[in-house]
Amino acid sequence: MRKAARVAFLTTLATLTLCVWAQDKPKTGEDAPAEARTTETMPVKVAVTFVEYEGDKKLKSLPYTLVVVADEKPPKGSQLKMGSRVPVYAGKDGWQYLDVGSNIACHAYHAKDNKYDLRLDLDRSWVEGDVSVPVDGGASSPSSSGRFPEPIVRQFRSELSLTLRDGQTVESTFATDPLSGKVFKVEVGLTVLK
Repeated sequence: MRKAARVAFLTTLATLTLCVWAQDKPKTGEDAPAEARTTETMPVKVAVTFVEYEGDKKLKSLPYTLVVVADEKPPKGSQLKMGSRVPVYAGKDGWQYLDVGSNIACHAYHAKDNKYDLRLDLDRSWVEGDVSVPVDGGASSPSSSGRFPEPIVRQFRSELSLTLRDGQTVESTFATDPLSGKVFKVEVGLTVLK
């Protein structure tokens, strides 16, 4: 009887030890809680170039480069803002300033087959010419004629979703300004930083 009780006790002890050991085993993959999973991150360099044409003649090429961490959780992405503040006459209220330049926001995600999904928000504005507007006598006038050269501000906006591999560059957007007839292109390239 003692022998049977001892065998039962040892069997129960061994079973409990195996159950506890199985529960302590670290979980991986889909079984692991979201915060415990590790995500592989990879820094990538994203090159965005705004190119402006008049007919076949290239007028401007404005390149920008951002470093973005792919698969960052939560995705923070990268932003770049470059520009100037332009005075605009606002009537009796005096002067206001408009932000003019390039704003780029980018998020990158590691996709299958060593490719990367990019999400880009592009906003580019620029001054192109001006219109002479009368200035109230109450506001300080920059000219003796009582007129101010009000800037004409043009704008280009685009939201892009692209899939690129290391070293690839694509022409992603092609647009024509309806007033000037100028053609605008956006080229996007990706390079993995190692």
